[in-house]
Order: sequence, then structure tokens, then C-alpha cells
Amino acid sequence: MARASGRLARSRSRCRLALTVQYAVEKDGLPTRSQLRAWAKSALLRDANVTVRLVDADEGRALNRQYRGRDGATNVLTFAYDGTGPLSGDIALCVPVIEREAREQHKNPQAHYAHLVVHGMLHLQGYDHENTANARVMEALEAEIVTGLGYADPYKSKDEG
Repeated sequence: MARASGRLARSRSRCRLALTVQYAVEKDGLPTRSQLRAWAKSALLRDANVTVRLVDADEGRALNRQYRGRDGATNVLTFAYDGTGPLSGDIALCVPVIEREAREQHKNPQAHYAHLVVHGMLHLQGYDHENTANARVMEALEAEIVTGLGYADPYKSKDEG
């Protein structure tokens, strides 16, 4: 596994990321552009053009209803766009949902943001969690990347160590 991890890290470091960050929410303690860039880049497996938008509950709910048919805000939504050039897509992070989850789950808010940016970046690149096998692969990769960033494994409770 260590060999695979090193190979993944080297391939990620060579990838180019064109990142746009949009703050549709004004609030203290939001991740900075440089944090969002570092988190997105850590999960990048190929060149990409990505927009990360931090949204409020109303916009998060509207996006979730329009594109997923679910009436309620969710923590992260990912939109991948097909094209012939580099990977292209948007990631919407719903600030109030993420901050509520961090409180309820006793997680560091920055760690939770980092995890969800990684999660969204992997979705952009074709990973999903629609079945158990795919979920295991995606979650293992997320855990590897997030712990590599210096945060706790997002899938282990504090009781598990």
C-alpha cells in the first residue's frame, strides 16, 4: 500500500489545477482560497478546471432540488461537465450544513471542509459511492488523502482511534 500511496502522491503533484473560488456567503472562519486549492489539488488525478462555490442554505437547497430532486440542502454537490479538454466541473459547498455537521459530529470544521472538497474532487473524476464496492474504494482514497493532509480519518469515529 505504501508504494501505491507514493505513486498517487507523485501523480497528483504533476496535475494542473485551474481553480476559481466563489464566496456566496460572508462569514468568519471560511476556508481560504489557498486552503481550498491545497485540498482540491491533493485529490487531483488529472488536469482540471474547477470552480468551488461556498453557498448558503437557500442556494444549497435550490441546487439540490433542481439537480437531484431532493428538497433540502446537502453538504456538497458536484457537477462534472463533459468536454474534450481537461476535466471541468463545479463543487458547491453548503456552509451552514457543513458547519452543523462538524458540530454534531465533533469534527474540526476545517477538516470537514477538507474532506468534502476531496470528496467532491473525486466525484468530478468519476468516483462514486452508489454501491458498497465503489463506496469502499472511494472512502479508502478519501481517507488516504485527508490523513495525508494532516487531518483525522473522516470515516473513523474518535472512539475507534
